[in-house]
Amino acid sequence: MTPVLVRGDGVAASCCVHLLGQAGIPVAFDRPSRPRLPAIMLSEAAISLIADVFAHKDLFRDLPRIRSRAVLWGSDAAVTLPHSAVVVSEQTLLDHIRPHTASAPLGEELAVEPAWQVFASRPLPPASVEERFGTRIARAWAVELRNGTGPGCWTESLDAGWLFLIASGDGAGWLLSVGGAADAVLGRSRLIAKQIERLGESGGEFPAFPRMIAPLCGRGGGTGPEVRPWLACGTAAMAFDPICGDGTAHAVREAILAAAVIRAISTGAPADEVFAHYESRLTAGFQRHLVNCMDFYRSGGDGPWWVAERNELERGVAWCASRMSQFPAFRYRLNGFELEAVA
Repeated sequence: MTPVLVRGDGVAASCCVHLLGQAGIPVAFDRPSRPRLPAIMLSEAAISLIADVFAHKDLFRDLPRIRSRAVLWGSDAAVTLPHSAVVVSEQTLLDHIRPHTASAPLGEELAVEPAWQVFASRPLPPASVEERFGTRIARAWAVELRNGTGPGCWTESLDAGWLFLIASGDGAGWLLSVGGAADAVLGRSRLIAKQIERLGESGGEFPAFPRMIAPLCGRGGGTGPEVRPWLACGTAAMAFDPICGDGTAHAVREAILAAAVIRAISTGAPADEVFAHYESRLTAGFQRHLVNCMDFYRSGGDGPWWVAERNELERGVAWCASRMSQFPAFRYRLNGFELEAVA
């Protein structure tokens, strides 16, 4: 079978390696060093999806669940809603799935030169350009919660940004501040500041605006590594606004489709058709994410910050529509983890 080089070491890369390994395709890792996310909130749907990929039915069953979600958004009054999710660090997530990965040992070299590349983390593929839809920056902070603050998560809009707080256990939590530094904006908080006893160390900052590369795949050409056919998935393909909380699940779905595309083309499916399907499916998913974000940014506030970010989301929706108009109607679908032609 066609050997594959997977560039990345996150959840998308692990899923891709696992599914290709299960199909008997030789796989090697190129693992660039990068900082890990300190906290990820996984919904029950995301846990179920990951557990299905890795056949790990007990995934995170031993961890405590967050059972409530408090929201104070825009001009609405604060509400508390039922919720079910777990909070883990990115490293904990990877540690849980790696023992279930069907692949060669990490770092093992392929016996022959790989014929495919999968970009699952930066650097980006040489042929691609990243489109960005917004300017907002997120800053993470470790926090000490007040006595009596139980497990849960809290979301609050401000005049020029928003806050998200999750309890990580033992009186500790993580605060995400989008649009301004937490130590500067907590004084304007009506909900989340009441839950926090003390700000701890900074967990760093990162872009919180949606972004996507184009193209997402290619046959290769020219000289050097880019001569191989390639696909991008995970954070190399696109990044989501954390306000929707669906980035990890979407990265897994991208990896499932990427592995299925490689298998389909390797067994004779028309490459141009399958590549077009991959581009259009991922673009459609990214557009849905932008539309979902729009609901939050329309209701979060009416100040200049909110208007500017809404305008960027609208530009992104139009960009996706323009790209999708270049592709034919969907001609394939996933059947389990395999791609099949639509009759």
